[in-house]
Formats: sequence, C-alpha cells, structure tokens
Amino acid sequence: MKRVFSMLLGGIMLISMLLVLPSCATGPKADQSKMVLGVTEFEPMNYRDSNGNWAGFDTQFALLVGEKLGMEVEFQLIEWSNKFIELDSGAIDAIWNGFTATAEEDGIPRIDLCDMSYSYMFNTQSIVVRSDRVGEFMSERDIAGITLAAESGSAGESKAKRLVGESGEVIGVPKQINTLMEVMSGASDAAIIDIIMANQLVGTGSYADLAIADIDLGYEVYAIGFRSGDSLRDKVNEAILELYNEGKLHEIARKYDLEHKVELDTSFGQ
Repeated sequence: MKRVFSMLLGGIMLISMLLVLPSCATGPKADQSKMVLGVTEFEPMNYRDSNGNWAGFDTQFALLVGEKLGMEVEFQLIEWSNKFIELDSGAIDAIWNGFTATAEEDGIPRIDLCDMSYSYMFNTQSIVVRSDRVGEFMSERDIAGITLAAESGSAGESKAKRLVGESGEVIGVPKQINTLMEVMSGASDAAIIDIIMANQLVGTGSYADLAIADIDLGYEVYAIGFRSGDSLRDKVNEAILELYNEGKLHEIARKYDLEHKVELDTSFGQ
C-alpha cells in the first residue's frame, strides 16, 4: 500500500514539475539568428512606405544593429497595449518602436517591467487640437475636464489620465494616428501624441486644420525593451554604441529630420 502511495505521489510531483517548468524557463532563445521586434505604425519611427515595406528611423536603426550582430531582423506588428504580454511570452524579442522608457504602465515604471537598452533619443508628449481652438490650451490646467484621445497602453495615455482628472475622459484608440482622427471628427477635444509624430503630420495634408498647443509636458527618452535577464540587451547596447561613435545614428536621423533629437545615454537602464 505504501509503495502504491509513493508511486502516486511521485507521479503527481512529476506532473507538477512538467507543468511549472515551461513558465519558469529562462536562458537563450532557440533561434539566435533572428531578432523579432514588436512595433506599431508610428511615423517617422516605424511605418510602411508606398511599397508596403517597413521604413523609419527605428526601422533602419534596428536593421543596422542586426547587421552588426549578424542577425535577421523581423518586424512584428503588435497591439501596443499588449506589448509586455508579447515580450514576456517570447512572441517578440524586443519592444523597438519609439518606446518611451521613462513612462509608467498602470502606475508601474516601465523600467521595472523589462530590461532597457541605452536611451538614444529624447522626446516629449504634445497636445494636438483644432487650430481654431489652439488659444484655449495654454497650460496643463486647460486640459483638466476635457475629452482627450490617446493610444491605448502608451506613455501618452498614462499622462492623459493625470491631465484630464476625474472630471475629464480619456478615449483609448489602437494607434497614435487614430487620436488625430478623433480630434478631426469632433469626438475628442484634443489628442496627446509624441511630439516627433506631431511635428511630422500636424498642419499638413489631412491634418492641415490641426495645431500643436504650446504646453510643455516634460522630458522623456526612447530606449529598447528586452525580457529581464536576456543577454540580447547587452549585445544590442554594444552595437548601439558602435553605431553612435561611427556617426550612423545621426546619419539615419538626418533622413527624418530627427538629428537634433539623437542623444545617447549609456548609463540609462544599467
């Protein structure tokens, strides 16, 4: 009887170990020749050109890093609000898409949710409104109580919730560019998006009737997010430093009028 009980107990323990081990597994990824990057369509960082190919500063930056490391680079379109789920599950190897590393996610600093690379570019959030209403938005106080559109899961959404307060409303949308459509349609009083995108689109083409409010929302930096403990982060950092010293980052940035935004901080995320 004791022998039967011992065998049953041993079987239960073995099954439990098999169930637990996959979720706790760490170490190098199976395919060391490919780097899968989680991105959204965010012009001028990552976007599809007229031929449907990925383009933009972060796109070219990542491809150069891939060349340095001898790795194929694959861009995986993701829902931005699911970025940490995609990363932790192993579906992507890094979050590389104008990723504001100094922001919070549901009140938790992003730098506590993943390992960060060196920061390589600075940014700020911006408030975009219809041009005939720009005079109504002169300070953060003017944002309280309004309806503000933001990309779900973005640094802008986190800041938007604080700015509008309990009397306001934040409309979450799938992409930053969708926030501008919300303002154009009148569904939202304003949008909050990265200044890099705002400078690229606002006041031109379909968004000619929009303007950027003169409100300083503070300093942010972009970095690349990796799974905690993944050695890929350190390899990418080495490549980033080489590209910066070779002048390649500024060379790419000039193509997208971002040269003045490039700023390498090798102490960030370490």
